[in-house]
Order: sequence, then C-alpha cells, then structure tokens
Amino acid sequence: MSTADKHGFGTHGIWIWHGGLTPHQAARVEQLGYGTIWLGGSPEDLAPARRVLAATDSIRVATGITNIWNTDPLAIAREFADLDKDFPGRFFLGVGVGHREATQEYASPYDSMVDYLDRLDEGGLPVERRVLAALGPKMLKLSADRALGAHPYLTQPEHTRYAREILGPDAFLAPEHKIVLESDPETARSIGRPPVNKPYLHLRNYVANLKRLGWTDDDIADGGSDALIDALVAHGTGEQIRDQVDAHLAAGADHVAIQVLGAEDVTDVLEQLPAG
Repeated sequence: MSTADKHGFGTHGIWIWHGGLTPHQAARVEQLGYGTIWLGGSPEDLAPARRVLAATDSIRVATGITNIWNTDPLAIAREFADLDKDFPGRFFLGVGVGHREATQEYASPYDSMVDYLDRLDEGGLPVERRVLAALGPKMLKLSADRALGAHPYLTQPEHTRYAREILGPDAFLAPEHKIVLESDPETARSIGRPPVNKPYLHLRNYVANLKRLGWTDDDIADGGSDALIDALVAHGTGEQIRDQVDAHLAAGADHVAIQVLGAEDVTDVLEQLPAG
C-alpha cells in the first residue's frame, strides 16, 4: 500500500453502479483484498448497500452517492442506524447534490447540502460516518467541517492535490478513477470516452471542475481530447494502471475508488491488478 490506511477504508476500493454487483462478485472483491465497495448511482434508499453487506464479511460499503434530492435525510438516518446495528462499523454514507441538469428541484447546492446535513444530525447519523461528493472549494471545505471527508468523482491527481490543500491533513479523501485494462491507446479510448462524454462532459459542475484544472473548451468538446480521456481513464497493463491510480495516493489521497470500464465481470479485471 502506498499510504498509511489511517481511516480504515483500505487504500484501494472499487466503484460500481449500485445494481451492478452480484453477491458472488461482492464476496470476490473482498477476497481480492479491496477495502471498500462504493455503490454508485442515486438509489432512493439503502437497500443496495444492505445486499452487499449481507454478501460479505468485513469489507466496508459506502454510497457514491446518496442523492439529497430523492431521499429523505431522516429516513436515511433510520436506515443507517439499522445497517449499523446489523453490520457494525461497516457502512458509510456518501452524500451528494447530483446534477443541475437532472434535477427539477435543484437549488443552491451548498445551502441544500447544509440543510440535508442538519437533518442527518437531527437523525443521529454520526459526522464521522459520512463523506461528501465534492469538487469545488466550498464543498470540499464543508466535507472537512461536516463529514469525515470527501469523495470526488471524475478527477485526476492534480485535483487530489488541490483537494488535499483545502481539506487539510486530517480529513478523508477518496477520489474515484476509471480504468480500462487495455494496452492499445485507441482501443482503450474507444471504451473510456463514451461514459466520460455522456453525461459528464455535458454537466456544468464537472466541466467547471475540469476547467479549474486547466482543461480548455477544445479539450472538452467532441467527446473529449485524447489527453483529457487519458487523464481521466487509466489504461494499459495491470501494473501501468496501478501506477496511474496510485498517483492519487502520492498526491494526498487516503484511498482510491477504482471504476472498471469495458468488462463483463469487474472481478476479472481486478484480479489482474497488482495486489497490495
């Protein structure tokens, strides 16, 4: 492992759509030594997390994310309490504001998140058992003040370094990074570009973050430049991918959530990445 596992998540986990992992696959991820399974999408309750927890013995499970617009924070707090009773210490709530383009009720992201966190506090959900989807400075600062830390999505090590400066040394930082196990660059980009382009290169918050990191309109247009796709989707051999992913750890991350693209069974790819 490249950094000390000071928060107990392991330095490497996986990120997968909340309906994309069978019980057998979840158990295999645990057997391979990954520390956390992040369940993506915006389910309306924590039932997907319960299924993964029930299929495994000790791996942590976190939402990536629970969307503040389609969930009731007090109901989520009650579900959290039930999960923590049945699977003590293993579940963490990742919370996010989603996308302006996908949410009719979308209001001020920051103020709405603060309100949601206030309700989670009211429901008794511990600060140290939640993380926030955060890209920009205000939400990153809120992640350090009102949660264990931050879970940025669609980023690169340069953002991780930027986020660590804002979060300070103690907050948890767990970026997501996409991978394609393919050594031919053109083939890898043909797999990685579509899920990056749609929807993310058409969503205001992600585009703003990429521009904050120095990417231009030309990089973002037409599905993303080769350089942009290569920065956001690691490809190559298992060893080469692991080196790219671990650049986040060198930049200040505590943990990296690996999202496998282009595989029928993500565990087949995870098996080919170097252990440890």
